[in-house]
Amino acid sequence: MKKILLLSALLLTPIALLAQEEEDTENGVVSVAGKKGFTIESRAGDFVFKPYLMVQGTANFNYYDDEGLDKAYNQDNVANSGFSIPYAIIGFTGKALGKVSYNLSINAAGSGASILQQAWFDVKFKDQVAVRVGKFKTPQSHAFQTTLGSTLMPQLPSSLTAPVILPHSLNAVTPNIATGWDLGVSVHGLLAKKFGYEVGIFNGTSGSTNAATKTFSDDWHIPSLLYAGRFTYMPRGIMPSTQGDPSRLHENKMLIGLSVSENVESESESTNDFRAGLEFAWLKGRWYFGAEAYYMNVSFTERQKIDETYNYWGGYLQAGYFVTNRIQLAARYDFMDRNGTGKDGMLNMPAVGINWFIPGCNLKLQGMYQYIGRTGHKTQLDRDNDDLGLPMHTAKILLQYTF
Repeated sequence: MKKILLLSALLLTPIALLAQEEEDTENGVVSVAGKKGFTIESRAGDFVFKPYLMVQGTANFNYYDDEGLDKAYNQDNVANSGFSIPYAIIGFTGKALGKVSYNLSINAAGSGASILQQAWFDVKFKDQVAVRVGKFKTPQSHAFQTTLGSTLMPQLPSSLTAPVILPHSLNAVTPNIATGWDLGVSVHGLLAKKFGYEVGIFNGTSGSTNAATKTFSDDWHIPSLLYAGRFTYMPRGIMPSTQGDPSRLHENKMLIGLSVSENVESESESTNDFRAGLEFAWLKGRWYFGAEAYYMNVSFTERQKIDETYNYWGGYLQAGYFVTNRIQLAARYDFMDRNGTGKDGMLNMPAVGINWFIPGCNLKLQGMYQYIGRTGHKTQLDRDNDDLGLPMHTAKILLQYTF
């Protein structure tokens, strides 16, 4: 019954609900609307071509507790630390003939298929209906839909990105709640500048390949793909996809959203993953508020002959405030039931940060600290296992340049 209801909802939603268009984030990487910079435009205005660039450099410090470390091999508590470049993106975006918009970007800091960060074209038939094809963000989560480079903190909530904990004998599969970038096609639109939708079908590989590698599900007897939808209500008009912008200190915009998806698989070492999320965001003057809660059900494919299913949930609350026109203070409380609802215990992950938007040069300096705590576990072993692979202390400084 769940399968029938989910697929029916995703197929019928474009008829019933209409959702978000982004007024100021034409490329999903850097906000460019209203920033002429270097732009090629036809005299009639029916063709626009705009290159863009974003480079991020970070200094990282990660301290891991003793669980999972083997001192006999000189494994250190401090690991994955030093300098890194998470994104070095160059791309272009534009519009043609009043109906088609397009975007392509290369992340030189990536590897393999991830070097192609996104590549898509979008055909807008009218405000209510448009079709996007290519590699782009899957419709899920306010945190992920926020434009790259415009997030409150330089690191997304760990509850979205951390792999879940399954019983050790089953740990060949460890999905996480975020679905990421992916290849696919979606239908989206906007009604009365308040309601929006995006419904799509994707590979379900999170952009780890740019090839067609999927088959049919042995369990569901449908293509083994990711079926996803996101629906939003914006009572005060279109919500900008930013979590803090010095040029938007007089906004009053709000977003309430719902997302749902099913990642259908077929291989022996895989799972069928159902995800659902609720989200809230509010830009009010110098304030930004954001909150999300999400849920994931993991069920193994029948070929693995494992009857158990596992349920996970998490979420976060965060807020930012511009104490000056260029300095924003940030705080976040992130939480996750990483070991599943079948076991006691939660991860608590508070974080604080500060952002400086350096005037006149498109530079942004961000700093954050996050602590991972554990509470409510029944045994010490459960407590030790729950944060395996995650640093107890994280400090990060990020310097970003956009063009």
